Amino acid sequence: MRCPRCTSTEDRVIDSRASKDGATIRRRRECISCGHRYSTTETIVREGLVVIKRDGRREEFDRAKILGGLRKACEKRPIDVEQLDILIEDVIDALEARFDCEVPSLAIGEEVMARIRRIDPIAYVRFASVYKDFRDINELMADVSSLDHPDRP
Repeated sequence: MRCPRCTSTEDRVIDSRASKDGATIRRRRECISCGHRYSTTETIVREGLVVIKRDGRREEFDRAKILGGLRKACEKRPIDVEQLDILIEDVIDALEARFDCEVPSLAIGEEVMARIRRIDPIAYVRFASVYKDFRDINELMADVSSLDHPDRP
């Protein structure tokens, strides 16, 4: 790590704390050269996931796309960013357990919907209405009515 003030690479870790979900570690550091204190965050680097789109195209997995969709679905809902981060990490863990390096976009959407459904039914309907691309109101109503029965998908 380089000190943000003097760019020295000599520092010492004063404190380390894991996040609630254990996916990141926050470290408080002190520069040995100038004494400046700063924080860093460590996360697991996930490499090599490729998304297979519905039309067959392949593109690199982008966590930010999931976060963007979830933020829109959760707008004005009582859901904080930490909950969304945990949800996304859970989705990625599940995808890595099921697939090697190529993941169908359909599987990503299904994993996200299964988790957001348990957190907030309104956010689920918002996310599903875009993701599932309902053809008419009856399809949407059938999906919404399934929220009364959490054991049914």
